Amino acid sequence: MCDVIIEGFRTSKPKLMPPLILASTSVYRRQLLARLQLPFAVVAPQVDETPLAGEAPAATAERLALAKAQAVAASHPEALIIGSDQVAYCGERRFGKPGERAAAVAQLRAMSGKTVIFHTAVCLLDAASGRFQLRGVPTEVTFRELADDEIQRYLDKEYALDCAGSARSEGLGIALLASLRGDDPNALVGLPLIALCAMLRAEGVPLP
Repeated sequence: MCDVIIEGFRTSKPKLMPPLILASTSVYRRQLLARLQLPFAVVAPQVDETPLAGEAPAATAERLALAKAQAVAASHPEALIIGSDQVAYCGERRFGKPGERAAAVAQLRAMSGKTVIFHTAVCLLDAASGRFQLRGVPTEVTFRELADDEIQRYLDKEYALDCAGSARSEGLGIALLASLRGDDPNALVGLPLIALCAMLRAEGVPLP
């Protein structure tokens, strides 16, 4: 750090915050990160998200969160990079983004009356040093017993084809649930802000 002399006093030159990059194309993660009121850019990571053979759901989410950040680091070597991934599962079954209505109906029928774990991982990578922080935040979501007409009415009213498990808890999807249990409601939406804030503070990023 450089020293600056001002009118006989020696002061330290303020450290500039490195660029902050969100390695994600998710509009939900972008909206969540914007709540912290920090300037950031968005870069799409090129990562194969296929689970490895025998890999546990939580391990998949955490591996991919780191991989997404690392994929962006090569082209942004001075940045702090945020990677995140979420895997929803119940027993041996995983629930990804349905993509089409028939798949969303099938997911909601399968989750009816069950507790589903949404494991959301977040990584903060200092591209300059290669140092990273990684944390997984699980949320237990218990669905009510859902009748077919409830599922159809829900999908008529809310677009949920781009979210894992087909239920947007921040929207009408909350009406499908019996209970939620977790450390951070933002994690279920896609980005654990409480954990991320702690990581950013550890990197010297000023947050209130």
